[in-house]
Amino acid sequence: MTKYLGGAAYAAVTAALFAVPAIAADAAPTVAFNAKADDASGTDRASLKALTFGSWGVDLSARDTSVKPGDDFDKYANGGWFARTQIPADQASAGVDYDVYNLTQRQLRAVVSGAPVTSQVGGLYQSFMDEARADALGAKPLMADIAAVGAIKDKGAMARFMGQTQGGFGVSIVGGGPYADTDDPTMNVLWLGQGGIGLPEREYYLDAKFKPQRDAYRAYIARTLKMIGNASPEKGADAIMAFETAIAKASWAVADRRDIGKINNPMSSVELAAYAPGLDWDAWFAGAGIAPQKRIIVNENTAIRDIAALYANTPLDTIKLWQQFHVANSAAPYLSEDFVDSRFQYSKVLSGVSELRPRWNRGLVLVGDSLGELVGETYSKQYFPASAKAKMEVLVANLKLAMGDRITGNGWMAPATKEAAQAKLAKMDVMVGYPDKWRDYSGLKIDPADLYGNVQRSTAFEYAYQLSDLGKPVDRKKWAMNPQEVNAYNGGLENKIVFPAGILQAPYFSESVDDAVNYGAIGAVIGHEITHGFDDQGRKIDASGAVRDWWTAEDAARFEAQAKAFGAQYASYEAAPGAFINPDLTMGENIADLAGLEVAYDAYHRSLGGKPAPVIDGLTGDQRFFLAFAQAWRDKAREDSIKQQVASDPHSPARWRIIGPVRNVDAWYKAFNVGADAKYWLKPEERTKIW
Repeated sequence: MTKYLGGAAYAAVTAALFAVPAIAADAAPTVAFNAKADDASGTDRASLKALTFGSWGVDLSARDTSVKPGDDFDKYANGGWFARTQIPADQASAGVDYDVYNLTQRQLRAVVSGAPVTSQVGGLYQSFMDEARADALGAKPLMADIAAVGAIKDKGAMARFMGQTQGGFGVSIVGGGPYADTDDPTMNVLWLGQGGIGLPEREYYLDAKFKPQRDAYRAYIARTLKMIGNASPEKGADAIMAFETAIAKASWAVADRRDIGKINNPMSSVELAAYAPGLDWDAWFAGAGIAPQKRIIVNENTAIRDIAALYANTPLDTIKLWQQFHVANSAAPYLSEDFVDSRFQYSKVLSGVSELRPRWNRGLVLVGDSLGELVGETYSKQYFPASAKAKMEVLVANLKLAMGDRITGNGWMAPATKEAAQAKLAKMDVMVGYPDKWRDYSGLKIDPADLYGNVQRSTAFEYAYQLSDLGKPVDRKKWAMNPQEVNAYNGGLENKIVFPAGILQAPYFSESVDDAVNYGAIGAVIGHEITHGFDDQGRKIDASGAVRDWWTAEDAARFEAQAKAFGAQYASYEAAPGAFINPDLTMGENIADLAGLEVAYDAYHRSLGGKPAPVIDGLTGDQRFFLAFAQAWRDKAREDSIKQQVASDPHSPARWRIIGPVRNVDAWYKAFNVGADAKYWLKPEERTKIW
């Protein structure tokens, strides 16, 4: 529910592995249950068990062995699965990420639906599941907030209201929250970033290929204005689109927003007000509950300045219409069916999804957003045994050792830089499964008969919780993800890697499969997150978490040359018709994918203790390792979803997260006898070697 709190700033210095958990509440994946149910939630208990691939961890039937590995390793590993798989109508794609996400949803449904209505979890879920009450209320819960916007008399009052949207319904042209200081990463300071647009990225307003999405968004704005009583919804929609298009033109591209060097622009509150005078900053900060600050990390500084000037020059009536629409838009999932359906009619154009998820599934999203660790504590006890945690910790330890070996053996890096890199690796904290200390939600009031109020209170509660860190020492033990999330991340300035319990399930990880499979699947994930500490942005952050150049100039030049050549490979990949991968946007993730795979491969061989790997079903250990890697990324996605990902997501589409890395790994060529006649052959001297 949080509007910013780590938004542009946090995304620039951390890297989550998947896109699935970020799916909008009305477009996220759903679950196909077995016909028989044997508990009150409607869930077949057998469907709560972890997924398995074959008897030892690889789905041999998923392969298409008519395809040569070097011509298309994705199809070789997954072509049989592609042929027999249809994307469910309510999913943007099908694949392992959705399979495990859907599994966690089944598990969570069993947890949440069994909670008493008198509890916070049960009460919140019940308030969402009472669809009849939501339909009976219609727009009524929303109208007081709409009226409050309509009563705003001047730009200063609007600035205050925008600040308040940090913890409520609505939108702001800027957003902020606490994160570690770039100079002193032991202390939290305020980070501030651009905002104000409703489409996924600025390109959606400016690029001709996104005209269908723009048209759908404009139509949605007009419908929403009409539903809240506006007398001229079409005219209002045009004014809002014009305002947001102007904001988009002033905004930074997403590739620039992930560059820690560009977004690290410290100012005081006084300096910010002088730099960007178009906004009443005192009013905005008062609304946001933030006192004057001596140090603010202003991210997209020129964009914030120009958007503030645009705000000053835009008629108040236009801004009030814009705000009223966004209050209604952010509240729509918690209102009557007509609001929900209208929002979905727009959002499905972004993803290609044709059906809305069932209500229970959307209810789980709300409960997870609002009471994440409260649910996560029960979830972890039921679905993440201590033995799994112990095995994962061994895997992570082996991956860190393998990364240390690669740093030591790095032929292009000077001794001083190697020493600093080893120091950073040694200080990198590892967190597995769930946090050591659980959050206290006792201060959050939940009323089973008040969905709208519950969401308002939950959002304000979460904002207050995050904001309470401002000006305090960084708590490196706090998690930015819930235990049940199918994801992982590198904590950037906190120099830590985090692996929630949700992702630690087959086929990513299992206590019962071949070691080659665990190293190829979850091992590559672990290696990926470790490597983020040394990717194109992580290399600018030292062992303590401070933003500092700890490389020699020669090392930096060699790194940049390799990264540029690597990026050129990805620039040639057409993920969907007319949608080529942006290497500047995806560079950090691509480097982490490649190096993570190499580190995992080394760790697998380290785990063998010098003994040869057994041959299983005619496959060598190396072949099983690379097949597990490819099958962990298998994905069949809708074209619109891929185009949205290419435009806005720093992760390459899954197909290229398979092909892109393996064609740069010498061991892959040897494992599958890939020769110079293969489509994705690279000469040894052309293969990227960064870590």
